[in-house]
Amino acid sequence: MKADLFIGTGRSAADALHRSADFALHAESLGFRRFWLAEHHAMPGIASAATAVAIGYVAGATKTIRVGAGGIMLPNHAPLAVAEAFGTLDSLYPGRIDLGLGRAPGSDQATMRALRRDPGSADRFPQDVAELLHYFEKPQPGQTVFAVPGAGLDVPVWLLGSSLFSAHLAAIMGLPFAFASHFAPDLMEEALALYRQRFEPSERLQKPYAMLAVNAIIGETPVEAGHAATSLEQHFVSLRRGRPTQFPAPRAVSWSEQEQALIDRTLRYTFTGTADVVAAGISTFIKQHQPDELMIGAPLFSQAARRATLAGIAQKLMDRQSVEVS
Repeated sequence: MKADLFIGTGRSAADALHRSADFALHAESLGFRRFWLAEHHAMPGIASAATAVAIGYVAGATKTIRVGAGGIMLPNHAPLAVAEAFGTLDSLYPGRIDLGLGRAPGSDQATMRALRRDPGSADRFPQDVAELLHYFEKPQPGQTVFAVPGAGLDVPVWLLGSSLFSAHLAAIMGLPFAFASHFAPDLMEEALALYRQRFEPSERLQKPYAMLAVNAIIGETPVEAGHAATSLEQHFVSLRRGRPTQFPAPRAVSWSEQEQALIDRTLRYTFTGTADVVAAGISTFIKQHQPDELMIGAPLFSQAARRATLAGIAQKLMDRQSVEVS
C-alpha cells in the first residue's frame, strides 16, 4: 500500500499522521503486506518530511505489516545517517522495515539549498547506494566507520525511479526495483524491460523483482468515484503549476485542454469507478505488465473513502489474483 500522509484542507500534520496509522491498521487487517511512505519537503499537503520518524510511528501502531520508505531521497542525506536510522527501525521492528531509495530531491531548488544539499549530489547516487549497502554489512577487521544500529542487519533495500536510470542501476546492483507508474508512467514499460534484461544476481537478490504502482479510487457509483478523484487531480495540477496546497476536498473542476491532457497522460494508471470496475482495470494491468508486486495508492480526501477503497480492492482483487498486492 502506498500512503502519502496527505494533509487535507483545514487539517493538520498531526491529523495526517494519525489517519495514516489508522489506514495502516486497516490495510493490515485486510491482508496487505506493505505500507510505504515517501519523503517530501516544503509541501503543505504532505506530512512525511521526517520519513523515518513517520515510519516508526506507523510501525509502532501495527503488528505484522511491513512498513517502509517509498522512498528516502538519498542525495538529501549522508548514507551513514540513513543506515543508522533504518538500522534503528529494524532493531525496534525486526523483519518489518523496508528501505526504498530515490535520487530526486523531493522538493524545490530553494528547499534543496535549505537542506544543505549539494547540487551535484544526485550524480553520486550510485556511489552513495553502494556506501549505504556497505553499512548494513558486518564490520570488517580494522573498519573504523560503521552503523550502530545497522551493521549486520538484513534491511531490504529497493531502488525507486520514474526513468531508466534507477532501473539500470537496480539491475547491475542486483536490487529490487519499484517504478512510479502511478504518477510518471511514460517510461514504465521500457524501464521494466531494461531492469529484467540486464539484471545481475547479487547476495541480496538472485532474480529480478519489480514492483509497479497504481492509484485506486472506488465509489458506490461511477459519479461518486469520479467526484472523489477530483482531489487528486487538483493536487496534481497545483504541483505542476508550482503552487502546492493542502490536499483539497473534492469539487467540480473545469480544466483547460492542456491541463486535462496532462492529467490523462500522467495519471492514466489511476483506476476510478465502482469496486468491480477498478478491480477489472487493475487485473488487466497486472496481466499486461506482469509485475512481481503491485503497490496501490488510495489518494482520497475522505478517510472513510480511503478505507472503503482498500476494502473493495481486498474483496474484489486480492481474493481472485494469484499475485501479492501490496
